[in-house]
Amino acid sequence: MAGLSFCGNNVTKNAYSVDTGMLNNGCFVDALNLVPHVFLLFITFPILFIGWGSQSSKVQIHHNTWLHFPGHNLRWILTFTLLFVHVCEIAEGIVSNKQMDTNHLHLFMPAFMGFIAATTSVVYYHNIETSNFPKLLLALFIYWVLAFITKSIKLWKFAEYGVGVLHLRFCITALLVVLYGLLMAVEINVIRVRRYVFFANPQKVKPPEDLQDLGVRFLQPFVNLLSKATYWWMNPLIIGAHKRPIELKKIGKLPIAMRALTNYLKLKDAYEDQRNAEDPEKAPSIWRSMYRAFGRPILLSSTFRYLADLLGFAGPLCIYGIVEHLNKKPVKEGSVVPYFEVYFMSSNELLQNTSVLAVLLFLALVLQRTFLQASYYVTIETGINLRGALLAMIYNKILRLSTSNMSMGEMTLGQINNLVAIETNQLMWFLFLCPNLWAMPVQIVMGVILLYYLLGTSALIGASVIVLLAPVQYLIATKLADTQKSTLDQSTERLKKTTEILKGIKLLKLYAWENIFCDSVEDTRGKELTSLRTFALYTSMSIFMNAAIPIAAVLVTFVSHALINKSKPSSSEAFAALALFHILVTPLFLLSTVVRFAVKAMVSVQKLGEFLQSDEIGDDSWRNGDMSVSLEACKKHPGATKAINRKQPLLYQMDSYEQPARRPLRPNETEDVAVKVNSGFFTWGSNLSTLSDINICIPTGQLTMIVGQVGCGKSSLLLAMLGEMQTLSGKVYWSKLPVSEMLHEANSCFETDGSFEETRSKNRYSVGYATQKSWLLNATVEDNITFGSPFNKQRYKTVIDACSLQPDVDLLPFGDQTEIGERGINLSGGQRQRICVARALYQNTNIVFLDDPFSALDIHLSDHLMQEGILKFLQDDKRTVVLVTHKLQYLIHADWIIAMKDGSVLREGTLKDIQTHDVELYEHWKTLMNRQDQELEKDTEIDNCQTALERKTLRRAFYSREAKNQVDDDEEEEEEEEEDDDNMSTTTSRRSKIPWRVCWQYLSSGGFLMVFLMVFSKLLKHSVMVAIDYWLAEWTAKGNVPVNGTANGNVLVNRTAYGDVLVNRTAYGDVLVNRTAYGDGPVNGTAYGYAPDFGNVTRDFVNASAAAVFSNWTNSAAGLPDSYYVPVFIILCGAGIALCLITSLTVEFLGLSAATNLHHNLLNKIIHAPIRFFDVTPLGQILNRFSADTNIIDQHIPPTLESLTRSTLLCLSAIGVIAFVTPSFLIALIPLAVSFYFIQKYFRVASKDLQDLDDSTQLPLLCHFSETAEGLTTIRAFRHESRFKQKMLELTDTNNTAYLFLSAANRWLEVRTDYLGAVIVLTAAVASIWSSGKNLPSSMVGLGLTYALTVTNYLNWVVRNLADLEVQMAAVKKVNSFLSTESENYEGSMDTSQVPEDWPQHGEIKIQDLCVRYDPLLKPVLKHVNAYINPGQKVGICGRTGSGKSSLSLAFFNMVDVFEGQIIIDGIDICKLPLQTLRSRLSIILQDPVLFSGSIRFNLDPERTCTDDRLWEALEIAQLKNMVKALSGGLDAVVTEGGENFSVGQRQLFCLARAFVRKSSILIMDEATASIDMATENVLQKVVMTAFADRTVVTIAHRVHTILEADLVIVMKRGNILEIDKPETLLENEDGMFASFVRADM
Repeated sequence: MAGLSFCGNNVTKNAYSVDTGMLNNGCFVDALNLVPHVFLLFITFPILFIGWGSQSSKVQIHHNTWLHFPGHNLRWILTFTLLFVHVCEIAEGIVSNKQMDTNHLHLFMPAFMGFIAATTSVVYYHNIETSNFPKLLLALFIYWVLAFITKSIKLWKFAEYGVGVLHLRFCITALLVVLYGLLMAVEINVIRVRRYVFFANPQKVKPPEDLQDLGVRFLQPFVNLLSKATYWWMNPLIIGAHKRPIELKKIGKLPIAMRALTNYLKLKDAYEDQRNAEDPEKAPSIWRSMYRAFGRPILLSSTFRYLADLLGFAGPLCIYGIVEHLNKKPVKEGSVVPYFEVYFMSSNELLQNTSVLAVLLFLALVLQRTFLQASYYVTIETGINLRGALLAMIYNKILRLSTSNMSMGEMTLGQINNLVAIETNQLMWFLFLCPNLWAMPVQIVMGVILLYYLLGTSALIGASVIVLLAPVQYLIATKLADTQKSTLDQSTERLKKTTEILKGIKLLKLYAWENIFCDSVEDTRGKELTSLRTFALYTSMSIFMNAAIPIAAVLVTFVSHALINKSKPSSSEAFAALALFHILVTPLFLLSTVVRFAVKAMVSVQKLGEFLQSDEIGDDSWRNGDMSVSLEACKKHPGATKAINRKQPLLYQMDSYEQPARRPLRPNETEDVAVKVNSGFFTWGSNLSTLSDINICIPTGQLTMIVGQVGCGKSSLLLAMLGEMQTLSGKVYWSKLPVSEMLHEANSCFETDGSFEETRSKNRYSVGYATQKSWLLNATVEDNITFGSPFNKQRYKTVIDACSLQPDVDLLPFGDQTEIGERGINLSGGQRQRICVARALYQNTNIVFLDDPFSALDIHLSDHLMQEGILKFLQDDKRTVVLVTHKLQYLIHADWIIAMKDGSVLREGTLKDIQTHDVELYEHWKTLMNRQDQELEKDTEIDNCQTALERKTLRRAFYSREAKNQVDDDEEEEEEEEEDDDNMSTTTSRRSKIPWRVCWQYLSSGGFLMVFLMVFSKLLKHSVMVAIDYWLAEWTAKGNVPVNGTANGNVLVNRTAYGDVLVNRTAYGDVLVNRTAYGDGPVNGTAYGYAPDFGNVTRDFVNASAAAVFSNWTNSAAGLPDSYYVPVFIILCGAGIALCLITSLTVEFLGLSAATNLHHNLLNKIIHAPIRFFDVTPLGQILNRFSADTNIIDQHIPPTLESLTRSTLLCLSAIGVIAFVTPSFLIALIPLAVSFYFIQKYFRVASKDLQDLDDSTQLPLLCHFSETAEGLTTIRAFRHESRFKQKMLELTDTNNTAYLFLSAANRWLEVRTDYLGAVIVLTAAVASIWSSGKNLPSSMVGLGLTYALTVTNYLNWVVRNLADLEVQMAAVKKVNSFLSTESENYEGSMDTSQVPEDWPQHGEIKIQDLCVRYDPLLKPVLKHVNAYINPGQKVGICGRTGSGKSSLSLAFFNMVDVFEGQIIIDGIDICKLPLQTLRSRLSIILQDPVLFSGSIRFNLDPERTCTDDRLWEALEIAQLKNMVKALSGGLDAVVTEGGENFSVGQRQLFCLARAFVRKSSILIMDEATASIDMATENVLQKVVMTAFADRTVVTIAHRVHTILEADLVIVMKRGNILEIDKPETLLENEDGMFASFVRADM
């Protein structure tokens, strides 16, 4: 018993006597202190163990996270403080106990019990709170009261016997009294406020809305402090990801406070509050509104940051203490106080105990990391909230932008997309980083003060070196940003060119121009690579600087110290100084980055401000009429609503009621006028009026047509009526709805079950509007047509039939549920246009505006649409229709005609009026429609070639799907396998495997020499670093033998400090590398995420060298020779620095050469792929390889690779060194390694899923913005702004949820790896303290501890980089999947030299037994075709859809698989010719006009072989000469992307001119006149006949009458030739197919 008696075993004094009174025995007082703790444990243990099953709470909610007791956070903070004080008390007790002769358990036992009781109290409290059973709070209340009383007695006794503030135990006891008192107060407060425990009726509380909503899964705001700090609530999500990928459903919704709408309202209020009455023009400040809305969380985050930074200084100080006091006996400063008979120590004495220091170091590390992560989390959450608010703000503004702004180019789509993708993110980054702006200066000042305290003035000299070199660092950083920008510009340019090539790939192949265009892309890519090269160079420089600055600083410091003081610093001082230097260097590096971000943020704010102040569309109250009146009108007719039979769709019932007969055609007064314009002058933003003196009426419920030549202002007139143009003078009046219409509308709105009023206001003056340039949403076909209206099957079907969409829909893989739009299936122009018209028809609006709906349709479809859609569907509904058209043959159906010319109205009236009043105009029209007049009477089977072609393209694209020969994205297949695979374990292993194969493919594409160099230099560098440190330890140990052998392990610890503060870096890197999708933000991010990190690389030997310098002084002082150590040391340091430069360069340039090769191969493969590949592969998918994936390979993989290899090697070398110093550490390493393995395994899988979610939710958001900006006029005409806003908010929230979870997962990882790191430091320290007795020199202890601290920083980097690399390697994988595509066979079996220069000189064509298919797996499309065409003949080919006309034209160019038979042109079999030769000698005019951006000259003749005269001649033939002459620059006039600055008709004419320029004796016209008005077409037909009189022309007919003058007609059916002869002979055969076509077309 002697060893363990409670009050000690001192025989002389009877420790158990109570002669002087009970309370005067110190030991009894301590025993009394045990009572409350034991009481609490007794009461709570049964309750905790029996569980809470019996008491089910009254309020059922899904998460047990409802924390609702007042003072909740305060209680947690107090409990944590209490635990810390208990630890101090235990330590003090144990250390004091060692001073006594026998063991006094009462010194530390009560403290230990107190620690357990405090822990229990918080667990118990948490359970009471979450299960909502407040009666049990009584036990806690009693505990706090008892503990408070017993501690107070102890304190009172101390005071009575003169134990005072100088004694540590007195301070601790006083602190405990205060804490127990506060906890008691918190408890009383809960009971008082909520009326619990002693009151009969406690207050009822409801859980917050978020927790009642099962969809909310993001619990960070709701969980308790411990779970908040360690992200414990994320565990199920991250561990679950292993079994089942994380989907959007799994991450649920955002809590209300984080939703975009909430934050938008906050920001908007702050923004609008700044508008003042006196100066309404003055723009509100965005900075101020951001501060008002989001200032508080930023302050909170900064507080955490300050705490973390201050704790960072604990690291160096603790190790300073450990090395200083190792192997020394602590000095006794305390005393044995009489009465208590026990030792009381002073606070100083405790801090000289190395074991205590080790524990303190551990706690400081844990706390510092926790605060740091909390600070990052808060800023990230705020940043995300800010971004949501800004996006909503921008979106609202977009919906109000004036159209002229958009079309006059003041606000291009590109600018808007930049605002969304770049500027908002710049501001978000800035928020992430802004706490650094004020935290860093404080850190620097603190560091300098401590240095001064250690080393005096010389420290200031050293610090000034760092400050002076910082600007150089900043300079390099700005240079990096600039090169980044130029890289971005180049890659945008490259993408633009690539997009054009892919869109016009068919034309390029037919004209054999691929290589010209390919070279121009390679050219731009060259420029891009040059700037990438400079980027790599600057990066390496920045790394080098990070290495050099600390060395310089330390050198200067110690040299000056020696010169000024003429003495050496003690080892521990020297070493602490080094550590501090590293703490100083880090914020100085980072400051440059943060300042750069601040500058960027200022630019972004300025752009945003300009955007928010730009012009808005006029207030269109005229279109809203007077709401109240209309509602009254609706309510006056209750009868109609009752008579409804619920079963049938309401709308159709309404239609089946008797409809009043048509009104007389002539509108008399305004009430019969739907829209009226009075003397209107309208403009597109400049002050010249585009439309002048417009006076028109649009009669209600009738069909109005607007006609006129190309470019006379027809479309502008519609937009002017919709209020999209700026009105210079005049007025547009919209009439109110007549009562009958109101009823109709009212009924239709009951179907939706929506509120009556709402629907009324939505439909009131919305206009069904179909633009000329079709605009589709990225959604299914059905969504595009219903456009947010309720789905009504019968109506939907009618509309689909009217627009002849059914055959097209049937071809789509998922019918009308197929995604179309930018990211879906590519539809052709006609299909897109018909969907837009269907949208306008389907919407239940009174007025429908159709802007040239027939432009991309062929005759048959146009007629069908006119008859079924416009005349039947719309007119039966009594809807007012305004139709802009070129097809004059439809004028006979118009109730009212408006003829326009040069921006003003030429005539207005019915056809009869015009016939009588303006005979000239009527005659002009008549000549234009000569043949087309009776067209509509016969509803014929005429073939709509164009539609056929479109449908064929579609069909072609989907055959392949069945044939499974699709070049599918590997991933998709993998996904499928995974889903089929229900066997969990296999999926799991696949998901956590690292894609080594892809990594190897990437490295090998960089070249083997570079790979070898990289690996070799990396290994060498790290060995040198370890060598430096070891050399130092040896040297200091030798040098300072006289001073107790302890002098120099210390030196090394510099690293710690660095270590500590390095954490900062970690996080940014984190933040930044995270979101690599946006051009600018993150890339820098990456750059900067890793640039400062290089500091760490070199830091080891940096410290080392530093150490070298001063240990030099230490040794000389000791009088030992340095000549042996110093040179070796200098050589090692130099080698280290050189290797640093080399490794950074090799990695960067390895990445560059890999990127160069991958892009080059990808481009060549794709451009030379057969045309079939482009039918099968969506354009968006190909473009993604060139944009996102190439960007990742160029800019993101090299830094990730660098960072990964570096951090892994550092961790390994550190663990090696620790194990070498204290082998016992290896035992502790095993459990640590296991836990690290599991953490990284779970995190990688979850992180990949979350990153994918973030990327996949970001794309729809950006697309939604761009599609809104494109379809502004349509959205506003339909009045669907609010629906689109809603969608934008949903998309933003989804993306923010994904991003929040991603950053929370990063915090989850970092907290865990940081704690692991802290445990490693603790074990290393304990191991070295234990081994110190066994003759371990303290310099080695310093070495071990220093290395232990580095591990902490790098563990999470290893995992994060591994996860990032895994995600980034997916890009390499996708690019590789395209590299396996087959190319076309360009060689041919003949040599180019064997082909005559002027071949084909005659143009004689023999087709023998030709069989053609699109793909070896598909059915043939041409079967055994035979034909002979004489030189110079004009041949027409006609036939129904799918009869193989176009396939024949492609066969001439060897674009399809000719597997039997041959085509012989002028005696040469074309299949034997090299493709380039064959295609460059023939000409073709395609149906879709394709123009490229550049000059007109470039479009006509990209090879630059023709003279100007020849070009002008071609333009003259194509009727374009005068127009081109009028343009500025003539032949060098600009053509914008896709030729948007010319009308469709003009573009087609340019394509004709292009064919004329190539003087080939064979011309093929593939339905070339589809999109031209009749007048121009007639001219063209004549021209072709004259200009090509001596050449062979093959025309694929769109309208049969165009080939009546031909010399030979071929009629095709199902891939065979049905009839072939002169047209006259074919016409004589009455029953023949050609004859029936012509009859139908008369």
